[in-house]
Amino acid sequence: MSRRNNNVRGPSSALTEFLRESGITPTTIARRVQLRQANEAQPAAGPSTQPQEDQEDVEMEDAQQTRPAGDGYQSDNLDEPEDPPPTATRKRKLTKAAEAKLKAKETEKAKKKAKKDDDGDYEDEDEDPYSALSKMWKDDLPKPPVGSFETCVRCQKQFTVTKYTMAANPPPGYLCHPCAKSSGSDPFKEPAAPRKRKPAAERRNVASYEERRLPSLASICIEVISKHIDDVEALGDIGTMNMDEIAKALAKNRSLTADNAMLFYNAENERLTLYDVTNLTPPALCTLASLNPNLRDLRLDFCGRMDDTVMSAWGASLPQLKRVELLGPFLVRAPAWQTFFQAHPGLEGFLITQSPRFDVECMRMLVQNCPNLHELRLKEVGKLSDEFLEQIKPLGGQLTYLDLSYPGTADALSESALIDLLAHVGSSLEHLDLSGNTNVTDAVLFRGIKPHARALKSLALANTPELTDAGVAEFFETYDGAARLATLDLSRNHELADAALGALLAHSGAELTELNINGWKAVSEDALKGIPRHAPALRRLDVGFCREVHNFFVKEVLERCPDVREVKVWGCQRINEHCPRKRGVSVLGIEMAPIY
Repeated sequence: MSRRNNNVRGPSSALTEFLRESGITPTTIARRVQLRQANEAQPAAGPSTQPQEDQEDVEMEDAQQTRPAGDGYQSDNLDEPEDPPPTATRKRKLTKAAEAKLKAKETEKAKKKAKKDDDGDYEDEDEDPYSALSKMWKDDLPKPPVGSFETCVRCQKQFTVTKYTMAANPPPGYLCHPCAKSSGSDPFKEPAAPRKRKPAAERRNVASYEERRLPSLASICIEVISKHIDDVEALGDIGTMNMDEIAKALAKNRSLTADNAMLFYNAENERLTLYDVTNLTPPALCTLASLNPNLRDLRLDFCGRMDDTVMSAWGASLPQLKRVELLGPFLVRAPAWQTFFQAHPGLEGFLITQSPRFDVECMRMLVQNCPNLHELRLKEVGKLSDEFLEQIKPLGGQLTYLDLSYPGTADALSESALIDLLAHVGSSLEHLDLSGNTNVTDAVLFRGIKPHARALKSLALANTPELTDAGVAEFFETYDGAARLATLDLSRNHELADAALGALLAHSGAELTELNINGWKAVSEDALKGIPRHAPALRRLDVGFCREVHNFFVKEVLERCPDVREVKVWGCQRINEHCPRKRGVSVLGIEMAPIY
């Protein structure tokens, strides 16, 4: 089908419109070409063309020569049959008027280049032929390769193309570096670095909210003392509570040294607590015992430098010691522990954490030499096993505090050994911590704790994955006649849900002051609402990573629990910056800013 009979027309460019208004159409162009060819064949026929026609012919010939060779169209063949007459034209010299007109057309094309050309959607071979004239003037030639020679369109000087070479504006052509600078553009200017987006970790501000109030005079004094602790000569009679606050402040930046530790020593001290003694060497720890000979209760955290010489010095210098609590005595060997137990037969509390050299023989010497032991903590002891439990059995009837959490291997204590131990020592227990033992199952609840440990006030069974929701629920429902729990930690037990929560609240909710159900991801919103309703005496609550916790739940806790001081909501995605607050209550784990 001939294109002449096709009445569908695409959009026309500005140049096509200009040529049509000037009377230059494909038909007139073809006629003039044929006439010119006829005149060249018969030169004696006289002048067959007028100056005006010559000027127009030259304009169109120049337009044909400047179009890209790969366009596929020839402007003489628009709306003509498929077999146009191939004729060659002779290039003529342009007149000044023709040059001016061509320059005006190039300027107009440069203005239109910034906009999307109307013919952009018609770039295939079957497009409307009337758009060919506009495509004929499109400057789609690639930039010349680096190292080639080009002529500057402004100064007409030849230059070498580099990666800094800039195209002329208006096109076509390129500018040398001096001409590019004179036009107001710096070819050597580096592009501005793109603005980097802040990573999600920086955009999210996870903050532990705590209401800021005007500090009290005592807190200001404690801050000043801790800041200038090396210049203080004596703390004087400031009270046990303030002394403890100063010790905590020094532990925050680990600034307790052998020199300023003297401020806490006194021959009349019966109780001493230091929260970070990392900087105290073995001689300094021996000095502690010499300057506090009447100590009855000693607690030292992060005492990793303590060794056998320290234990020997304490055995000789602290004869009245009744309770010792140590965190991290890694270097003390088994013979030193045994000597210490022999020197303190009146020891009533022995609480250690992270002591890899404490073995079963040390346990035997402890029970043998300290028959009045009431508190025992063997937390994160690497050698803990069923043999230790056999040595603890003689303490039955007097042991009130027992912590066997997180042994060296999670299955170090068997289910049967734990049940047997509770049968011997459970009657007097008030605190029991078996966290981190994978062999703690529902059987331990029903055959160990339920029949034998009925005086418990504090129970911790965190990270015991064998416990089931139905088993825990049934345990609390049938735990009749036993004392109500004040502290309960069942965190990181992902199988526990609504049944367990409802049963424990019904059993001990009125007496609970601390509750930790962190990681109960399946607990429902309705079950969570029972916490503020059935446990109004709560002081600390951890509901981290419970998926149904939201702002209104926190609001209800703050309103119904007047004594609450701390609420942890880590990992609760429904909590946002609009979470309600209350003066004097720390709400920890609120995501203060959303992630974009």
